[in-house]
Amino acid sequence: MSNYKTNLILFINRFILIVAVYQICRILFYCVNLELFNNLSIRVFSGGLLFDLAAVAYINIPFLIAHLFPGNFKYSPKYQKILLILFYAVNLAFIATNFIDIIYYRFTGRRSTYAMITADGMEHDVIRLIPSFLKEFWYIAILFIITGFVLWKLLPKAKSPITPKELNRRDYVQKAIYTVISIFVVLLMIRGGVQKKPIKIVDGMRYGNLNTSALVLNTPFTILKTAFKKKELEKVHYYSDSELKSIYNPVLSINPKLPADKKNVVVIILESFGNENIHCGQTPFLDSLITKAHYFKNGFANGKVSIDAVPSTISSIPSLMNNSFITSGYALNKTKSLPQILKKEGYNTSFFHGAFNGSQNFDQYCKVAGFDEYYGKDQYVGSPAFDGKWGIFDEEFLQFFAAKLTSFKQPFFSSIFTISSHNPYIIPEKYKGKFPKGNTEIQESIAYTDFALRKFFKSAKKEKWYNNTLFVITADHTSSSGTSEADKTNVGKFRIPILFFDPSNPSFNVADEKNFQQIDIMPSILDYLNIKAEIISFGKSFKSQQNFAVYYLQDTYHCIVDDYYLAFANNRTIGLYNWKKDTLLKHNLIETNKPKANELERFLKGYIQSFNNRVIDNQLSFD
Repeated sequence: MSNYKTNLILFINRFILIVAVYQICRILFYCVNLELFNNLSIRVFSGGLLFDLAAVAYINIPFLIAHLFPGNFKYSPKYQKILLILFYAVNLAFIATNFIDIIYYRFTGRRSTYAMITADGMEHDVIRLIPSFLKEFWYIAILFIITGFVLWKLLPKAKSPITPKELNRRDYVQKAIYTVISIFVVLLMIRGGVQKKPIKIVDGMRYGNLNTSALVLNTPFTILKTAFKKKELEKVHYYSDSELKSIYNPVLSINPKLPADKKNVVVIILESFGNENIHCGQTPFLDSLITKAHYFKNGFANGKVSIDAVPSTISSIPSLMNNSFITSGYALNKTKSLPQILKKEGYNTSFFHGAFNGSQNFDQYCKVAGFDEYYGKDQYVGSPAFDGKWGIFDEEFLQFFAAKLTSFKQPFFSSIFTISSHNPYIIPEKYKGKFPKGNTEIQESIAYTDFALRKFFKSAKKEKWYNNTLFVITADHTSSSGTSEADKTNVGKFRIPILFFDPSNPSFNVADEKNFQQIDIMPSILDYLNIKAEIISFGKSFKSQQNFAVYYLQDTYHCIVDDYYLAFANNRTIGLYNWKKDTLLKHNLIETNKPKANELERFLKGYIQSFNNRVIDNQLSFD
């Protein structure tokens, strides 16, 4: 056998070993997150192999060239050793992302993308939380170390020394054939086959269902696919401008007949308080408050991570792309946010977040959104209450919040984002054993934050401003795992409690069946307060007859209108379900109810066109 062929076989054996490791990563991903997946089939793993081959081929094409590059230098022991070390290091780094997502997927509901791992303002949070994650999920770190060790031991090594021989014409022809065939095969793997277009992230659903697509994919693939994507959004032209306005128009005019009611407004964003955590014994205070409020039973988040919740809630801008609006290239677009509108009405505006200043890039976004003041961990004044990892415990920071509200001139608009029910779910030592553990890891800290919320309202109730205040409470997103099968669907993953509480207006209290999402909060507050405004809002007022919710996750759009849920990906509808009757989304109605599928698809396309084109053209405000 020629040295050239030996070198090629060496690469092939190494390549096969890496692909095998990716398969092991998928099995671990499934086993550790077993409760998050249902309706599993063998196609999930066969399709997964296709995406593994694509990722491994993409990563290792430089090493194929290095193994086949003309010249006898490549047979030297030094060259072969350097090549081996680089091959090992590069592939192990990408394998590490698979291990990280075994846990991180629980919190985001999707495989990580390039934008997620490079987002501005997130790097410090990651560094602070790494020790906690390693402590809590130590077994993943150990499995990774073992995998790295075994991989090094099993990686085929070049036989040394390799003595180059004189080549004849036939050898050169043979080398050329091997090289062309090898590169062709690798390129075929990268594109995922001989179909017209290379495989994309969204194609993961071809081999499973909406719920199992993350299991089909691998993290190196999603990172590579998003790293070289030039545009975060692309303009679409499904409809003419005139037709688009008749389908969906985000221009919202609020023209109240009554004078403005300049109540104070307090928006409380609760970390990870998804529907799965309420009415289950963990949130007695929030459960009781729901009965005294205008409660949206069908509330939805507009994202799966905290950083999506703030622009959705404060600016009525959803994150209909793979990276969050706050960290996207459009973060500095002109917008008309709640603090800007209310400031013109004479409101003092402020935002509170008990984590380290700079966390989630909230401080920078607050400047863009027009808040007067930002209060983070650095601005906290009170008894020592640092949780040692993330920020100020909710109990103390909510009391600090209450005191600051009392010091503000009325009317004021203020928002607070809680933190204690964020991983690593630390509660104060003095409360260990006080709260029920619940059914999932997060629920003890959920109970602690509910307790802190009760104390906040107890303090606020004593103040003169309390009865002249509209309180809005929403979760930022659902938690990492639900307690029922319905919580794990692509409807259940986004269901959150949203409520409006006005102590002075008990007639406003009702359990509302309307589909309501975070982006509906801004226009609803303005409408409730009778504040005249003309805004670009991708949500709707609670008074509107429209009944939709739209959100996005990993190249798939999700649209809910009335009792129907539609999934749209790769420019086509892939699922239609009656989500109220079919809570587990088992019965796809695309073929049996085509008129409804066409109706929802038409609306969603109009929504996408309005969002994409306005964001790209910086047309989110009339100013």
